[in-house]
Amino acid sequence: LQVYRWQVQMASSILHRITGTILAIGALAFVYGLLALAGGPQRWAAFADCLAGPLGKLLLLGFSWALAYHLINGVRHLLQDGGLGFSVPDFVRSSWISIIGSIVLTAIGWGIVLSHWGQA
Repeated sequence: LQVYRWQVQMASSILHRITGTILAIGALAFVYGLLALAGGPQRWAAFADCLAGPLGKLLLLGFSWALAYHLINGVRHLLQDGGLGFSVPDFVRSSWISIIGSIVLTAIGWGIVLSHWGQA
């Protein structure tokens, strides 16, 4: 790895793999939440309290960013599978769009949640 100079295309490829793993783990956490909900008010309250704390909110933020990034970068990959965006400038631009777009999409989503309900 020392022979390669870091480029945004490398980062976007690595991030796509990492966010896919995060989404798989998050799906397991979602199933756990559904089981807690089915387990009754006490189990659900304990699960909700975990998510309401600082670490829980950080995990929710990370999951929502991973979802946004994986979605945008997945669309990018679909377009490339269709033969679009293979020139180096297009590849670099679409990599930056995936990264910046995911941050913007996450901020918009959290802004909507916080403005309507006052908490995440």
